[in-house]
Amino acid sequence: MHGGAAALRTDIPAPGPLTVDVIVNGTAVTCDRAGVMWLPDSGALVVSDLHLEKGAAFARRGMLLPPYDTAATLARLGEVVTRYNPRLVISLGDSFHDRSGSAHLPECYRDQLKALQRGRDWTWIEGNHDPDRPVGLEGHFCSELHVETLVFRHEPKSGMADGEIAGHLHPTARVVRRGKGVRRPCFASDGKRLLMPAFGSTTGGLELRHPAMRGLFDRNQLVAHLIGRERIYSVAFNRMNG
Repeated sequence: MHGGAAALRTDIPAPGPLTVDVIVNGTAVTCDRAGVMWLPDSGALVVSDLHLEKGAAFARRGMLLPPYDTAATLARLGEVVTRYNPRLVISLGDSFHDRSGSAHLPECYRDQLKALQRGRDWTWIEGNHDPDRPVGLEGHFCSELHVETLVFRHEPKSGMADGEIAGHLHPTARVVRRGKGVRRPCFASDGKRLLMPAFGSTTGGLELRHPAMRGLFDRNQLVAHLIGRERIYSVAFNRMNG
């Protein structure tokens, strides 16, 4: 432009939502792009499948992975705990990658977890990777927890289960737009049940079309809330291509 005025940019998209509000079995929950779920009425923060000490577990079996997964996962967990300041944290199973993980946890990471636990309730849900109470850490340990109209457990029960919040399957969704496919971790819910994405830094995932997902959702009502790089995207299952 002439006259020294700066050109007005109109090609920069407005930032998208970082959270999406969902009703599950009558309870309001917020799905956060950080990979956590927030229950505003209960002040509860839910995180699933941390898989802490995955690198160390592989090393004990002679398979070397970069040993930074626990540090990265705890840094991200610290950010969301600081942001929400929850009354209760629910770690939805597979908090440690194997049953030895908590016992071998380096003291620096143990101290980080203890600091996050201080002043709040903390529940460790039993997972298939970590079926025992964590060693040297505070918190309640159980196979499932009921809060409001929801039941929190690690592995989803087969068939329909109203109010179930589960992890274990590490759901992902693939969306094709203009010939390009994008596969991202997601929250998946049909309004009755919700599956949480894995929070751990080195976790994989299963697509919603995987046979392990069969029968868990009413697919006509199923919505995937995909965790994008800068926002969260909500896409109906029946609108996904491939």
